[in-house]
Amino acid sequence: MLDKNPRDRELLKKLYFEMLRIRRVEEKLTEWCNSGLIKAPVHLSIGQEAVAVGVMAALKPQDKIVSTHRCHGHYLAKGGDLKKMMAEILGKATGCCKGKGGTMHLFDDSAGHVISAPLVGASISFAVGLALSFKMKGEDKIAVTFFGDGAVEEGIFWESINFASVHRLPVLFVCENNLYATHSHILKRQPSENIAERVKPHGVNICRIDDANNILRVVEVATSMVDLVRKNQPCFIEACTYRLKEHWGVGEDWHLGYRSREEGEKWMAKCPFKQLQKVFDEEDIPQSEIVEMEKIIKKEINEAVEFAVKSPQLEVKNGQRPSQADYL
Repeated sequence: MLDKNPRDRELLKKLYFEMLRIRRVEEKLTEWCNSGLIKAPVHLSIGQEAVAVGVMAALKPQDKIVSTHRCHGHYLAKGGDLKKMMAEILGKATGCCKGKGGTMHLFDDSAGHVISAPLVGASISFAVGLALSFKMKGEDKIAVTFFGDGAVEEGIFWESINFASVHRLPVLFVCENNLYATHSHILKRQPSENIAERVKPHGVNICRIDDANNILRVVEVATSMVDLVRKNQPCFIEACTYRLKEHWGVGEDWHLGYRSREEGEKWMAKCPFKQLQKVFDEEDIPQSEIVEMEKIIKKEINEAVEFAVKSPQLEVKNGQRPSQADYL
């Protein structure tokens, strides 16, 4: 149990607020998908919110992160602009990538969210490059890369781990192991579910969080790892979690047969909100606090939706795709 002081209570409330904000935003995206407003695949992080929020709680504003196709949670937890995100998802000119990136290519450098890329493993090397530049320039920054368990089957992951280890770079690798690469269970692709043990021989600090839906455990591990990274000791966190929705899309997919509802229910019982709610009860934080959070988040989402819907469409010139110069 955390010490009963204002700082700890404020931290608990902030963690809950940030997770709840991600969940409510993605529920709004679910409404948009069901209504046909979104025209591209959407990858939700519902069920995995504790990883993004917990890791981000250990970072400084100047630290940089890179993300994947499942990037909404990382973007929001790092402080990305919600209005620009919603506009981007609708392909509007006011979006964070001027409407040209969509849901899988979010960007807000002012918040430290440098890139998100849908190609599996592609963004990992970007974080290593960032870390190399930070070290060469003597800057007080670290780089963090988020990726799934499927990405460790790509050569770029192992090359990046090796390079970071050899050059002692300030980079944190965060593997969100949700057991599945699309519809393929990890044991059909890898010799064991424990990825951290296979990374260990490469000379980086490792930690496996068996239940990364426990956000306080994520914060604890991330804080200790980030301290090492700032001393140019690269680290790897394997955060075991579970996505509750289909790989892409907004529905459930138990009927596909590649995973069972029983498995999902076991992870639902470990819901990050339920676990943190128990701590709220122990610390006598009233439900009225959560009610107030809901009001604040609802207002913010409504304003972001209005901004996105009313924003101008991306202008297509003479039926031609935008040139590289148009992105600048």
